[in-house]
Amino acid sequence: MKNIFEKKVVDALIERINKLTPKSTGIWGKMNVAQMLAHCNVSYEMVYTDKHPKPKGPMKLMLKLFVKPTVVNEKPYKKNSRTAPAFLIVDERDFDKEKKRLMDHLTKTQELGEDHFHNKESHSFGPLTKTEWNNLFYKHLNHHLEQFGV
Repeated sequence: MKNIFEKKVVDALIERINKLTPKSTGIWGKMNVAQMLAHCNVSYEMVYTDKHPKPKGPMKLMLKLFVKPTVVNEKPYKKNSRTAPAFLIVDERDFDKEKKRLMDHLTKTQELGEDHFHNKESHSFGPLTKTEWNNLFYKHLNHHLEQFGV
């Protein structure tokens, strides 16, 4: 899997994001392009903000046992997979705002680097290795960029 902590990888992702327009349509799924960008921003909001409440007790245990293995491995997501409630974007979003936020998140993540993330506590899964963080970030974004044909 490509390494999101490498500048050349982030530059290539930003190049793909820049191919999107407000009129881009998905090959599968229900989200429009602005909603997809907002959806992709949630992963970074969970790292960089306190916007989303952390799961506790049995829910956190369920996420660690059943969701984490799928999220942090290298196997691509299936099309039309179920979306976790925190990641559902059903309202209209501003394309340019969400696009800029996503590119800023990518740049910040790359600049902080893998050492910053290695063994960092994730919002839902406990501590993750730098490889698990990479897989979580890269695989999800790549999935949605492919969804929109870029």
